[in-house]
Amino acid sequence: MNDDADAGAALEGLSEERQSVHLYQALAAIETDPVISAMFTQLAKAADAQAGMWSERLRETGVAVPATSGLGLRPRMVLWLASRIGIRPVRGMLAALKVRGLSAYSAMPVGGHPRAGSVDEIGRRHRSTGGGNLRAAVFGVNDGLVSNAALILGMAGADASMHNLVLAGFAGLLGGAFSMAAGEYVSVRSQREVYEYQIGLERAELAEYPQAEADELATIYAAKGIAPAEARRIAQALIAEPERALDTLAREELGLNPDELGSPWQAASSSFVAFAIGAAVPLLPLLFVRGQAAFAVAIGCASATLFGVGALLSWFTGRNAWASGARMLAIGASAGLATWLLGRLAGTTLG
Repeated sequence: MNDDADAGAALEGLSEERQSVHLYQALAAIETDPVISAMFTQLAKAADAQAGMWSERLRETGVAVPATSGLGLRPRMVLWLASRIGIRPVRGMLAALKVRGLSAYSAMPVGGHPRAGSVDEIGRRHRSTGGGNLRAAVFGVNDGLVSNAALILGMAGADASMHNLVLAGFAGLLGGAFSMAAGEYVSVRSQREVYEYQIGLERAELAEYPQAEADELATIYAAKGIAPAEARRIAQALIAEPERALDTLAREELGLNPDELGSPWQAASSSFVAFAIGAAVPLLPLLFVRGQAAFAVAIGCASATLFGVGALLSWFTGRNAWASGARMLAIGASAGLATWLLGRLAGTTLG
């Protein structure tokens, strides 16, 4: 039974390393940066050596080594995209195929910036400033605002009563918020499972052949601009501490941060709240303002909030706040007007 398990693990390892050889060779041919291309070539050689280790393990268990085979449909499609639009835009897809060294792209010179000169500098220039969560929350509020305002305007275009407008607003708020929360939960959960699987594979490989992992890590550091001798010294020091080595391998080979895998429930809750806040903006005036003025106040509140959201987003884009706010207002107004006209048409057609 143990022999069967060993053979199964060896077959899986051999298949993955052979795929890695094909992927790295193809990426080396696609990449125009000679340093990054050389890194992929070295990683292909390392993967080939590891495939040899798995082949030897299979022979020890008495199982014949299968003949080499080409890449599957998914890796071929990803490589086709990479050859058309470049490797950087498809890094997420390549990471899912367990391609290593992708973090080297965060240290590539962009706009004339130099490469990193030491491990401490790797990723420093492109490190998150902590505004990602806030930006996501702003977009969530904007989604709720535009979608619910458009829904209310569409119902108004169809000559719905105030009672029906309020019901439609509540339905839009709850339906949209739950939909956003469910989508975010599935997205983050799936991403976390992929990351945990990849980190698990990295842990197994680190235990199986630590020196090969050290060589790969040194290759990646060298591609980021560290002197080869220094890169090897750093890699050997890291591999000597297994837990620290696993954390570093996940970051540098897979481009993952084990500390930032994210909570599906937290992501779903945040998405629900952000959407609900935005969706409540055009709805609340309908509840607290009497008569026909309620609809005008709802439009005014939605317009002012849209402009504010656009102005706030300028903090992340660097655009002029007034221009950004006006653009967001124009986009939201266009969506609302189109929905109102379609509602008007539907109300007239359906009687």
